[in-house]
Amino acid sequence: MMVDPGFLILELHNFMKKIKVLRIIARLNVGGPAIHVILLTAGLDPERYESILISGLEAPEEGNMLDLADEKGVKPIRMAHLGRELHPIRDIVTLWQLVRIIRREKPDIVHTHTAKAGFVGRMAAFLAGVPIVIHTFHGHVLHGYFGPLKTGFFRLAERCMARFSTLIIAVSEQCRRDLLKYKVSGPDHIRTIPLGLELERFHDKPVGAREEIRKEFHIPQDAFVVGMIARMVPIKKHEDLFRAIPIVLQSFPDTYFLIVGDGERRPFLEELARELNITHRCVFTGFREDQKRVYEAVDLVVLTSANEGLPVAVIEALSAGKPVVSTRVGGVPELIEDGRTGYIVEPENVESIAEGLMKAVSQPEQTQAMGFIAQKETIRKFSIQRLIQDIDLLYQELLQLDR
Repeated sequence: MMVDPGFLILELHNFMKKIKVLRIIARLNVGGPAIHVILLTAGLDPERYESILISGLEAPEEGNMLDLADEKGVKPIRMAHLGRELHPIRDIVTLWQLVRIIRREKPDIVHTHTAKAGFVGRMAAFLAGVPIVIHTFHGHVLHGYFGPLKTGFFRLAERCMARFSTLIIAVSEQCRRDLLKYKVSGPDHIRTIPLGLELERFHDKPVGAREEIRKEFHIPQDAFVVGMIARMVPIKKHEDLFRAIPIVLQSFPDTYFLIVGDGERRPFLEELARELNITHRCVFTGFREDQKRVYEAVDLVVLTSANEGLPVAVIEALSAGKPVVSTRVGGVPELIEDGRTGYIVEPENVESIAEGLMKAVSQPEQTQAMGFIAQKETIRKFSIQRLIQDIDLLYQELLQLDR
């Protein structure tokens, strides 16, 4: 049987051709989704993949992850109106700009992240005729993040856009359950792939960091220090922590709280700290690039969010060997084993948050031991290598099915 030489040449070309992935995110603001897309864009094997990242612009108060992108050699295409806020005219312009870019680049896969980029990006991919369209759902928008009207819009939008998706990725099992609960798509159309981060850097403790950070903020070296590392935005519910602090200080007056981060609510939170008379134990550090050193300076990390997907702050804290007190939201129960690697408390419940903090503060040696257990398990489960392997296998699977 004769084989057409032209067919063989075509098959060889397809085998040797790099897979082009066009990744779209609304903005590269400080936080988990931005870290996720930058590491994925940089991490896929450059011998086999060509990766392009498109993002919108961040608000000035949000900060951005462009330094990380630069460090990883990722040069995103920046679009002026792909950012978070909805605007019919600007969004239509952005849609057609994306269609033109996609038609020019001819990607094999379009992979979108976050709600607005998922909506506009998937529609553009459909209009441009892209064969494989994937959306990673990072949590938040289906409940508890916006008001009822906006939440209803996003649920409807996610259901509509699921029809234009080859597959939806959830970053946690709880995210997957939310997608099923709100009928975004069916179980065969949603796959859970947890986040992966560069966690090996937390293996080695920065020498002298504990002493230096505490000295910088006038915190006694022998004090028990609780850190909250988060953007100062409404969903993080810093005020619930602040209202729990006086309860903790009644029993443990020498406890300090290091509030790391910045954002739109900082003036409100600084005023609240004054009203609650906790400024002598509550230190605002602003945004810090040396988070590894900050983790070394604290004994415990707290997260009081009303909603989360799979919080990077919790993954990083556990990887740094610090137990975490966190509200029971999103994928948190998949990260923390209650009473073993931290404590899970109820969201928007000041008394529950205070109780969790006091459990940890009252048993410093046990709390430290929790951190040792957490570090080993978390680094293994949430490594960047595991994430890249999972995504690579998924892409290969979908490309095979598309042939």
